[in-house]
Amino acid sequence: MASTEREAENRRIVAAHWDSMYAKDWSAVAARFADDAEYMDVGAVPPVHGGAAIAARLELGLGPTERMVHRPGLVLADGDVVITEHVEEWHFHTGEVIAHPFTSVMEVRDGLIRRWHDYSHLGNLLDNAPQWWITYIMSGGTAEIPK
Repeated sequence: MASTEREAENRRIVAAHWDSMYAKDWSAVAARFADDAEYMDVGAVPPVHGGAAIAARLELGLGPTERMVHRPGLVLADGDVVITEHVEEWHFHTGEVIAHPFTSVMEVRDGLIRRWHDYSHLGNLLDNAPQWWITYIMSGGTAEIPK
C-alpha cells in the first residue's frame, strides 16, 4: 500500500475509534486495539495494555458522563502515526460541563491501534470535574454515583 493510502486508512481507523468511544461502545473500542497496544494519559496514570484494559480504563472515566461531544481539530498522519488535536466536551448529569483539550498520538499498524498517548491539561480536568466523579475514578469505579 502506498504511503498516502496507508495514511488515509490509518486516519479512517482512528476516526472510527473516536466514533466508537463517543458512542460508549466499549466492545468496539477494545476491538480496535492490538493485544499488546499501550494507552497512556501522559503525566496522569500508568499505561494500560491491550484492548480490553484500554476499553475498561475509558469506561471508568467516560462511562459516568451523561454525554460527550467531540470537537476535532487538526488531524495529521505520517506513516503509521496519526495525531489528533481535539476537544472533548463532557456533560455530567449533575450539571457540570468540561471542555477538555487533548492532543492524541496514535500508532496504527495492520489495521489496529498499537500505541495511544494522550496529552491534556490535567489541571483543567481536576478543577472542573464534579467531586463525585473524581471520587468514583479514584475508587476504581466502586464509589457510588449520585442520582
